Amino acid sequence: MSAVRIINGRVLDPANGESGVVRDVVIDGGRIVDAKGFSGPTETIDARGGVVMAGAIDIHSHIAGGKSNITRLLMVEEQRANREPAGDFCGCGGGLSTMTAHATGCRYAEMGYTAVFEPAMVAANARHMHAEMKDIPFLDTGGYVVLGNDDFLLDLISSGAGQQAVNDYVAWQLAATKAMAVKIVNPGGINAFKFNQRKLDLDEANPHYEITPRTILTTLIKAVTELGLAHPIHLHGCNLGVPGNEDTTLATIAATEGLPLHMTHVQFHSYGTEGDKKFSSGAAKIAEAVNANPNISIDVGQVMFGQTVTASADLMSQHRNRGIASPKRWIGMDMEMDAACGIVPFVYKEKSFVNALQWAIGLELFLLVEDPWRIFLTTDHPNGAPFTTYPHLIRLLMDKDFRDEHFARLPKAVRKHSIVGELKREYTLEEIAIVTRAAPAKILGFKDRGHLGAGAVGDVVIYRDDPDREAMFTKADYVLKNGQVIVKDGEIVSVAYGQTHQVAPNYDTGIETKLDRWFDEAMGFKAKTFKIADDEIRDGQGAVTHATTRSA
Repeated sequence: MSAVRIINGRVLDPANGESGVVRDVVIDGGRIVDAKGFSGPTETIDARGGVVMAGAIDIHSHIAGGKSNITRLLMVEEQRANREPAGDFCGCGGGLSTMTAHATGCRYAEMGYTAVFEPAMVAANARHMHAEMKDIPFLDTGGYVVLGNDDFLLDLISSGAGQQAVNDYVAWQLAATKAMAVKIVNPGGINAFKFNQRKLDLDEANPHYEITPRTILTTLIKAVTELGLAHPIHLHGCNLGVPGNEDTTLATIAATEGLPLHMTHVQFHSYGTEGDKKFSSGAAKIAEAVNANPNISIDVGQVMFGQTVTASADLMSQHRNRGIASPKRWIGMDMEMDAACGIVPFVYKEKSFVNALQWAIGLELFLLVEDPWRIFLTTDHPNGAPFTTYPHLIRLLMDKDFRDEHFARLPKAVRKHSIVGELKREYTLEEIAIVTRAAPAKILGFKDRGHLGAGAVGDVVIYRDDPDREAMFTKADYVLKNGQVIVKDGEIVSVAYGQTHQVAPNYDTGIETKLDRWFDEAMGFKAKTFKIADDEIRDGQGAVTHATTRSA
């Protein structure tokens, strides 16, 4: 691979304090090197008039595994209507909210993304997820293993086994599933659904294990903190989508007692009960709490109008929403000792009071949370919208006139219940670089991604500096993956593959004796079969194991 020198571009690299300096960026051997000290032969790319950034990173997008495969089966007509993004170049299939694995890589790469993380890997389905991620080109990937409703964990907590036993089990699960982080989905609620409970509040006991979501959450927060994982617990909280859940969200923030917590798709957890329709925005209260608690980070889960498919391990929520499916079909399934899965197609409508207010609540969160290092650009793909809507969302954040124009289209009742029109903040290009690059790299613990300093991987993007920011971020002029040009003039020109990221904290192997017995008696197959081997990850190539304070 020859070296590449990018010249005349305006470098935007917030992680290294560069906010528009014109300098060369040189990639040699797949990594960025000191441009001034490099004198070897290079291929030159002239980025004059362009903005040079690190490859973008999405910390929360449902891109692989059982849920993704089921959505394709449920919405096959969308596959037919939205064909290959790269045409005959790689024949990668289609879809938008139901993209094939290969098309996912193509569409992300066109926008300048080089790393994307699957946030809900049910442990029993981890092998499937890794198989699909292997088929995603261009992107570094990884998964967050779903814990908090698995019977082994709930039994450990309820039986008083102690924090150390929980820590060992969490570390074993991370290693067994080759995961990057821990995700909790509706702590205890998915399990409670199996005992005919249809709602579970933060301090309401699970009907079988008699422990509360608060106990499950705080126990797992301590486990992840004590194991030394870079990424904090990635939480899908209680009462998703329920009016009045703003109180649950605020109580959840208080429950952390200063320990790190990442709260995901917070737009769906920011609802009040004010007004005639008993549905209102809680964004101001949630943003105030986030601003006051530096241990809390959030991604938004922005709703955008149009057809999508909601896919979640939170079967309690999906069962509740099945009646508003569009088209009228849905799937719910149970992973017996692990979690669940619910798929409900949905159309977000601009003229719907609830949908329009959801759109406004997401923007309120973006504009009211002050620290761009603790808020992340997501639509909870595909739940709020396909990730292909990111460029439109970026323009909404950066252009108040554009935002006000769209806000004016909403029903009058929605405009009365939202402060979007009053908010003057416009994101800067630097803030966009933070929320899509520097901050995601930081929260995942990456030292060599999300920036353009010497030693970073050669994931580099050049955008045309277009005043129309939607057009600018829809198609990058150039995208380089590990120094290889994969996108040129907005078109994919070559195929490259990324790496799978994982952690492997050390643990007391005594937990394996208990797990062997559990798998024999409760699961019906061996624990050694459950565990994923090294050579199953991208054929044994391209795996990156990140250190923790209890690494093996």
